[in-house]
Amino acid sequence: FMDFGKVVEENLDDVDFSLPPDNEATERILEKSKSKKTDVLVGCAKWGRKDWVGKIYPLKTKEADFLNHYAKHFNCIELNATFYRIPSVEQVKGWKSKVGKDFKFCPKFTDQISHFKRLKDAEEVTNLFLKGISAFEENLGPVFLQLPPNFAANSFEVLQKYLASLPKDLSVFVEIRNQKWFENKDVLNQTFEMFEKYNKGAVITDASGRRDCVHMRLTTPEAFIRFVGNSLHPTDYARVDDWVQRMKKWKDAGAEKIYFFMHQHEELHSPELCRYTIQQLNKHCGTSIPEPKFVEPSELFDEAPTKKKKSKKP
Repeated sequence: FMDFGKVVEENLDDVDFSLPPDNEATERILEKSKSKKTDVLVGCAKWGRKDWVGKIYPLKTKEADFLNHYAKHFNCIELNATFYRIPSVEQVKGWKSKVGKDFKFCPKFTDQISHFKRLKDAEEVTNLFLKGISAFEENLGPVFLQLPPNFAANSFEVLQKYLASLPKDLSVFVEIRNQKWFENKDVLNQTFEMFEKYNKGAVITDASGRRDCVHMRLTTPEAFIRFVGNSLHPTDYARVDDWVQRMKKWKDAGAEKIYFFMHQHEELHSPELCRYTIQQLNKHCGTSIPEPKFVEPSELFDEAPTKKKKSKKP
C-alpha cells in the first residue's frame, strides 16, 4: 500500500501530470550508449496478493505458489520484501527456483541499512544483504536504495561514501525523497553527477503529489521508473500513454534497459494497468512483451452440474 505522494481522488484532475522534458544530461548519456537493443521490463511491487486469486492467479492458488504464477505474467518484480528483512541465501534460492532464467528480481536495500543506520557504519549489514541477494545470480536485476524522507541534501557525503563502498559491478538505483534535495538545483546536479561517476542510477518516481521526483535525469543508460497510479482513475491511462512515448524516445536514443514498476495506492488494480502499459509498449515501441493473462470468467465458476438423465419409462 503506497501512500507516497497520494492525492485525494477529487483533486486528481487538478494535477499537472505532464512529464517534464528530459534533462540535457539524459540525452548525453543515451548518445554515449547508443545501444542497438533495449530491454523493457514491466512488473509490480509484490507477488503476495490474495486479491489476485481469481484475477491473474487461478482459483484456489496457495500462497506458496503465488510467485510461480506471478512469473508467468511478468518478467520482473520490484522486491520490497527485502526491505523488511535481509533474505538468507536459502530463501533467495527458493525464490529463484520459481521463475524462468530471464526473470529479474530488483530487491530493495534493507531498512536496517537505509533507514536505521542511514548508510553509516553499515558495512557488516550491507555484506549480509549482498551475500543473500547474490544467490539470485543471473536473476538479479538492479538493487534499489530508497533513502528515508528526512534524508536531506546535507547528507550528500554520507551517500557518496556509501555508494563508493559498494561493488563496482553492482547495478544500483537510488531514490531520493526529501523535498529540499529537489529545491536546490546545484545540489541536485552535484548528486546526479556523483551517481554518474559511480555508475549508479537515479530512480524516477511518478506520484500524483510529488511532481519534483519526476526529474527525468538518467545517470546511466538504464532507467528505473516507479509509477504510482490511482486505482484506474482515467488519469492513470493518460499518464501511461505519456510514459510509453518517453520510453520510445529513450529506446530510439540508445537506452540499454528500462524497468517500469507499477504501484497503486490499492495494489488490487496493478495487473490491469500493467496489462495496458504492456499493450501500449508493444503497439508503439516494437516490443513483444507477453501480456499478463486474466482468469477467464468461465474458469471462475465450477462446471454446471450435469443434468440427470431422465429414466425412460418402460
